[in-house]
Amino acid sequence: MNDKRKKLLDHLGRLSTEQRNPQSTNLDRLSAIEICNIINAEDKTVAHAVQWQLSHIARAAEMVAETIKKGGRLFYTGAGTSGRLGVLDAAECPPTFGTEPEQVVGVIAGGKDTLIRSAEGVEDQFEEAAQDLQKYDFGQNDMLIGLAASVKTPYTQAGIIHAREAGAKTVLIVCNKVEQLAVMPDVLIQLDVGPEVITGSTRMKSGTAQKMTLNMITTTAMVLLGKCWGNLMVDLRATSDKLAVRSRKILIEVLDIEYEMADTLLIEAGGSVKLAIAMNRLGVNRAEAEKRLAEVGGFLWKLLDSPD
Repeated sequence: MNDKRKKLLDHLGRLSTEQRNPQSTNLDRLSAIEICNIINAEDKTVAHAVQWQLSHIARAAEMVAETIKKGGRLFYTGAGTSGRLGVLDAAECPPTFGTEPEQVVGVIAGGKDTLIRSAEGVEDQFEEAAQDLQKYDFGQNDMLIGLAASVKTPYTQAGIIHAREAGAKTVLIVCNKVEQLAVMPDVLIQLDVGPEVITGSTRMKSGTAQKMTLNMITTTAMVLLGKCWGNLMVDLRATSDKLAVRSRKILIEVLDIEYEMADTLLIEAGGSVKLAIAMNRLGVNRAEAEKRLAEVGGFLWKLLDSPD
């Protein structure tokens, strides 16, 4: 065994996600419902692992909001399941919160092909991480969230190092307790989910914990940026029939109007639910609504108070 693999073996031996789960040692002898019960019981523990890291998650969300408010971009970087989750979260921000596609970017080891087909060894490509970020002109005004369930994924580590050297803010999300890192991020989120039902299969509890955390970070950041009114996503983009109907549903409910009026109002507002609400409530045209919203940083509640 070469030294590199021996060091990796030692590292994996210390990770809780690589330990055998005592609840599933006889998994191959169980019925389908028994297997599902074990998986479900283990999944219930994930929220508690996330809960222990809420203060760090909140700080990460604040950093994202600060970055985007100043014109910077949020990048995710990771390999395998972690990388796919970053790309997924980035893809969901524009339709939900009306962000520009380039504001939240997912970068995965091995490129887009690895989103649908696993590629062996791409997580070990240390140099490629910096090269991939450089393709986007990543700089000090941007922010990077690295994802690595097993802590020391070379691709993710290299991304954090490159971002730190560029002077950018960094967050690292892992699913084990950290002993030592090549470089410390500004915020370290340790989601200690414990042994997986299938030993080492970090697409399970680890993936769920990462997904929950990314949802929490971007949702919180977008709320802090004024992209919600109460719990309504008033900056959504009607990129599908469902979202187009949802836009009108929001107007019908909060403005107490009929569908036809909601449809007309939304057209006049250029498809913006937020502008449509401001125009109707204030009795002004689109230009005036845009001006008044800009004066309060885009927060509808500061302009109109509560949606209830």
